[in-house]
Amino acid sequence: MKVPAGPIHWPQSIRGQLTIIAVVVATLLFVPACLASAVLARNVLAGSTWRHLRSTAATTATAVRQGAVAGTTAGTGAGAEAGSVVPHVPKTDLVQVVAPGRRVIAASPAARGRPPIATAWPTAVRPWMNVRVCGRGQGGCLRISAERVWPAAGSPVVYAGRRAPSGLTVGTFDTLFALQALALIGLAGWGTWKITDRVLRPVQAISGALGRINVNHLTDRVPDPGTRNEVAQLARTVNATLGRLEHAVQRQRQFTADASHELRTPLAGLRVQLEEARLHPEDTDLAPLLDRTLSDLDRIQSIIADMLLLARVEAGTAQTAEPLDLTELARRHLSGRPGEPVESSLEPAVMINASPELVDRVLGNLLDNAHRHAHHQVRLKVSHDSGSAELRVCDDGDGIPSADRDRVFQRFARLDSARSRHHGGTGLGLAIARDIAHAHQGTLTVEDSPLGGACLVLRLPLGPLPDGRRP
Repeated sequence: MKVPAGPIHWPQSIRGQLTIIAVVVATLLFVPACLASAVLARNVLAGSTWRHLRSTAATTATAVRQGAVAGTTAGTGAGAEAGSVVPHVPKTDLVQVVAPGRRVIAASPAARGRPPIATAWPTAVRPWMNVRVCGRGQGGCLRISAERVWPAAGSPVVYAGRRAPSGLTVGTFDTLFALQALALIGLAGWGTWKITDRVLRPVQAISGALGRINVNHLTDRVPDPGTRNEVAQLARTVNATLGRLEHAVQRQRQFTADASHELRTPLAGLRVQLEEARLHPEDTDLAPLLDRTLSDLDRIQSIIADMLLLARVEAGTAQTAEPLDLTELARRHLSGRPGEPVESSLEPAVMINASPELVDRVLGNLLDNAHRHAHHQVRLKVSHDSGSAELRVCDDGDGIPSADRDRVFQRFARLDSARSRHHGGTGLGLAIARDIAHAHQGTLTVEDSPLGGACLVLRLPLGPLPDGRRP
């Protein structure tokens, strides 16, 4: 019964695929190469054999012409004894000098007493020829080179021959080349299998390490081979990505904890006030209670709105950038704050590519922070320098110590009592401002103010001027 052949499954591993490809390529290369080598080697050996036979026949014919072979110049009658020929080439043992009428007049020891070993008879036009003779009396096939001694009629012919390789010998020769091809193909497959195992071993280690990493073990890293190849580059890239992920998760966890703490305080205060009013309704003044309640709800709403804005900025979905005149935006913003005195120095036509809504939010947060900490003066300056637009908001307050100038941008960071939750802010204003600056490939830093307090400096890349020229 014929069994249907199943489908051939291509291996799923890279190691198996590369090994199969290497075996196929080696087969396509080595099999034709070994076949060609076998044919070439046989031809070379055969050519060498024919050259040796031709040389022996030519040498013997010369010796006959010079009379150096006994029995070939005199006493060549029918009853004369055949002379002796000594072959000068090893393994060319069958040499005969045959006169017309197929009479052997001289022979080598191996050919003595034998009839002529060939029937081919070179002519004066074609004085030599190579023939292959097979027959029962020959014990196999012979390769024979025949050469005419003289061009004249009645010239004897010299036969120089040797046994041709048997079929077994040729088959053994071909088998050796076939085994060589198989050995080379097997070596190519084995070498590819071992080499890919060594090359892919770090990848397997990276895969195993990644499989063990989860949200609770973000401090783990994949092994780095320590080389300069692509696998090591992959390991370093994965470790860098894990580092950023760890930092982002830690930041998110800290933000969640801070937000929970910030929301818990107004909610707890709100609950205490409402429970007290419920227990003592006759002693509760409704209007002040509602004012305090609305104030706490306003704070909760502001925190939630700021958290949503931070999430939008980090996700890159807040707003799309467009050409924006920073000077004009600052002028419009100041006109919307008539009750807050601000000294301004606005350089005209400072163009950037940014979201008007987000940059306006940054400016508002910086001015709110400055007014919250200033004693008397707040100064706003818009300018450009060295390819960057610069917006400075300075105050004459107590300033920010150098050690705290990075921490001030952390979410819900509070440096002193002046930055308490009762001072009007949510604790997210500067964090939002810096994230918006980073989203626009800019920076937000703290510097010393010429007024004596702190100076918050926003730098953003310049955009094209309204007429299309670069600044």
